[in-house]
Amino acid sequence: MRFYERVWWPLAQRLDPETSHRLVLRLGSVAQGVPPARWVASGVFTARDSRLAVTWRGLTFPNPIGLAAGADKDARAPLFFQALGFGFIEIGTVTPEPQPGNPPPRVFRLPARQAMVNRLGFPSQGAERVAERLRDLRLGVPLGVNIGKNSATPLNQAHRDYLRCLEALYPCGDYFVVNVSSPNTAGLTSLQAKPALKAILDPLIELRAALAARSGGAGAAPKPLLVKVSSDLRGAELDDALDVAVEQGADGVVAVNTSTDPAIKGDAASIQGGISGAPLRQRALEAVGYIRRHAPEGFFVVGVGGVFDHRDAWALLRAGANVVQVYTGLVYRGPGIVKAINRGLLPLMDEAGVPNLDSLGAHHGAIAPGAQQGPHGSPAPPPPDVTPYPGGAPRASPSAAATPSPSEMQRGPGGEAVSGP
Repeated sequence: MRFYERVWWPLAQRLDPETSHRLVLRLGSVAQGVPPARWVASGVFTARDSRLAVTWRGLTFPNPIGLAAGADKDARAPLFFQALGFGFIEIGTVTPEPQPGNPPPRVFRLPARQAMVNRLGFPSQGAERVAERLRDLRLGVPLGVNIGKNSATPLNQAHRDYLRCLEALYPCGDYFVVNVSSPNTAGLTSLQAKPALKAILDPLIELRAALAARSGGAGAAPKPLLVKVSSDLRGAELDDALDVAVEQGADGVVAVNTSTDPAIKGDAASIQGGISGAPLRQRALEAVGYIRRHAPEGFFVVGVGGVFDHRDAWALLRAGANVVQVYTGLVYRGPGIVKAINRGLLPLMDEAGVPNLDSLGAHHGAIAPGAQQGPHGSPAPPPPDVTPYPGGAPRASPSAAATPSPSEMQRGPGGEAVSGP
């Protein structure tokens, strides 16, 4: 990671945020077409240990650290990211028709808080173009496909966009994620409400069964379908989304998407868009724990938000995540982050008496080593500056959120805060 910190990172900060990101994808696309380059990268960046593997619904995740949606929206370089050691890749969000997304500037970096704010709005080359790229791809790790609606599609017709995406991309993915939680497409988060989410999942589940039968014959198991939920869903809203996902036959959730909550964004509240990175860590942990306590056995939970090291990943895994995802942490820590997390997980597993991650279900919700405890080993009550989250997990109060001063934000040519790659 020294090369990243000393060479690439200073260079990236001099470039326009999206220019630097496009450069990474362009280099990755070239590198993935050169097998020796992939082999070398894989040897450098991949931690291989069978104890890290997670198996579910016929899928084997060689390790629990995945690339979150947003990093490779159009499947430009999935083999490159696999070579960086990721245990699974999630591409997207993919929309049925190509669209440019929101106008720039639309990605902002907050280095003092190890965070980013984006208002991208699903820029996508469209489902057909992405399907062409994926059709002959032979990836050695599970591939997730995150799907969404076009901004021009009325909310009451949103289900049609999700259906089109699933049909076009079903042969290409190993699992699919219904993104109804991005705050950057007008009205999208309203689709998490009970009637709206049911109207989307009902036909998706039906189509999924038909596509499974078409590709694998009668009785073929359908590919898993998950729902990505917002970090800003609280109480009854989260209950409703979880209830619909379970009742309609979804196989799991991805928790959580970016936040627009001023209590989380702090001084960045003036920047339109959702915040990711370290400020989202506690909210993601709370949501994962709550979902695990209330979801049925076997329900798959992908934890995402604020993962920068092995302790962050371990906290999500112990709270109830089956696997976790990284994106903002990759921007700040560089490509060595995946190997560092996986290596760091092994001693924590040993300390907790967890022989392998497939057995971690028996330990979900257990108190992590060194965590504060109350009488008889129960969790200690939340401190005064913390308010309870539904189900008992703590939520940081607005006063507890660290906020950067305007001078701490990385500035672009026009004075705006800017992102990293």
